This record gives sequence, structure tokens and C-alpha cells, in this order.
Amino acid sequence: MRRCRGGGSIGRPFWTPLQPQRRCVPAGPPPRTPHPASIGALILHVIATPIGNLDDLSPRALQCLAEADLVCAEDTRHTQQLLAAKGLKRPMLALHEHNESAQVETVLARLRAGESVALVSDAGTPLISDPGFRLVQAARAAGLKVSPVPGPCAAIAALSVAGLPSDRFAFEGFLPAKSGARRERLQGLLGEPRTLVFYESSHRILECLEDAAAVFGDARRAVIARELTKLFETVLDGSLPQLVATLRADPNQQRGEFVLMIEGAPADADAALREGQRIFAVLREHLPASKAAKLAAELSGAPRKALYAAVSAE
Repeated sequence: MRRCRGGGSIGRPFWTPLQPQRRCVPAGPPPRTPHPASIGALILHVIATPIGNLDDLSPRALQCLAEADLVCAEDTRHTQQLLAAKGLKRPMLALHEHNESAQVETVLARLRAGESVALVSDAGTPLISDPGFRLVQAARAAGLKVSPVPGPCAAIAALSVAGLPSDRFAFEGFLPAKSGARRERLQGLLGEPRTLVFYESSHRILECLEDAAAVFGDARRAVIARELTKLFETVLDGSLPQLVATLRADPNQQRGEFVLMIEGAPADADAALREGQRIFAVLREHLPASKAAKLAAELSGAPRKALYAAVSAE
């Protein structure tokens, strides 16, 4: 995947394995052993592809790609490299954030005609900060079968090695590009008790960490996972100010694509936010919202901006 303005993706593969490995799949298409849930006409297959290491492409994903009448790809040139590495050549259609709406009817017509269609992004799982939502939504609304072919996902891979609570988490995708809007979004997440998961690109990772440190302070544990499954894979942890210092000291750690994870709010912070919401609800009947939020924050200990955002969203 690669970052696109307005919510692209993360981690375009280098096709460089972490270390020399045995091949996990044959170089060419595998033997055709049809399975009702994996191959077939009139099915839109949503296929996860590697985020860095080619051997992470599953045998079933390879088989579905080999059998597809059409492959819808975020970047056809990039996906062609993946197919060529596996000895495949399939008809392709570009489907990305700028043309997806216009391409939906074309793809649905191919499905209705009895063809099998594969949907892939540049890397990882389609629709997860990647194109494909409009197509999947339209296919389901039309009564067509949509079948997942699970595999790599940068957010899940990062969470699995972060050492942060993973029983509950909130995936926020990419934060706004500008600092003011980014801090406002983060302020609204101050009371969130679940582990927070974000995607970020190399040219904004340091600014993003600085804003997160300004909003959350130094009490939250955080982890940044960089270049997962690639040659220079790195997973760093510490407080947010510590991570800012680490990246400032080593520009190499600012390269690549990142997953940022931040520990959720402790239970007492969640309770403070609920109490602040209660107080705010009473005060705003008699005071302007900004003044009511300020007083409610002082009385409850809840962050003013998070308090106002949470109540305003109701």
C-alpha cells in the first residue's frame, strides 16, 4: 500500500525479504483445486497482498489471482510487479480513490456477466485506509457475493508485536495533515480507553509524534512500527516524548511507513470524562458552550477540548 491524499495506504512493498527464506509458494500458479469459498464466477474476491515480504502472499490468494478474469488494482503497474514475480499475467483495471466511483458499474457488469473479479491494493488488505469501499458496498447492494481472502494488514501486524493491550483497540487510520487539525483530532481521543492505532508517512511522522506528545503528555506508553516485514523493520517503544527524541537523534528512523500505537486512557480518566460530560450537560443550559466546557473541565479534571468534542458529538 502507499499513502494517498485523503486516506491512502501504508507500506508499499520493496519485495525484499527480511532474511533469506525458502519459497513458501511455487513460482507459478498452484495446482487448480477449486474450493467453493475461494474460486468462482460472480464473486468479488477482496485479496490481501504482502506489505513487504513477498512470501506472505498466501497460496489461496495466489490461486484466486491466477483464476481471476479481472484484477482491480490501486496501481496496475505496481500490482503487475507482484503478479510477474509469481509467474502470473492477468487482465487488470485501475481502481483508486480518484476513479472508484466511475469504475463501479463497469466492475459490477463484469460480475453479472459471470466473471470472477479480484480486488487488491498496493499492499495489505483493501479498504483498510485503501480504496474499495464503494465497490464492495455496491456489489453487496446488488446481491453479488463478496468473499475475503485474508492476509497481511499493517495495523494488525503492528498491534501483534507492540506489547500494548490488544483486546480492544480503535483504528483511526491517517490523522489530518495539518498540525492544528491533527491536534484537535487527538484531543477528541484523550478519553478513549482503547489502544489507539494510526498510520503515518515518513514526511509527517516526527510532527505527528510531537503533536501527540503535546496532547497526551509523557504518561502514555506508545509504539512505532516501521517498515514491517521489510529489510529495515524497526519497532520502538517508550513515552511519546522519548520517541520524539529518538527520531530526532536518528533521521534514519524517520524513513519508511509507520504504524503508531498509543496506550488508551486509564480508567480514572474515562470516569473523569463521564463526570465532565454530566456537568457540561447541566452548565450549557445556562452558559455559552465554551464557558460551560471550561468550567466543567475545571470541576471534573477532564480535558476541555475532549469534553466539548465528546458532548458535541452526541
